[in-house]
Amino acid sequence: MSFVRILARVLTRPRLLMLLLAAGWRFRRRGWYRHPPFLPLPPANYMRWRMHTAYGDEQSLPTPGELEAYLKWAARMSSTAQVTEFDDAHD
Repeated sequence: MSFVRILARVLTRPRLLMLLLAAGWRFRRRGWYRHPPFLPLPPANYMRWRMHTAYGDEQSLPTPGELEAYLKWAARMSSTAQVTEFDDAHD
């Protein structure tokens, strides 16, 4: 049920869809284009580990609010890192 709620939130907020796609691209499995299903998905064992470390249970899913907060945080960190790298290069 949580997956349906997450999907509903992403579909009603187009900016979240773009943030979700960007995060998904960062988590993609190396060589994803060489193995079925030929989609840039994260490795299942990595996602189980992430859920276990975050929630104490490999089967847990983040709430829509938690996912939204993470996606916004990741976007801010990504843009901050780019600015910092640029600033450091010109010191």
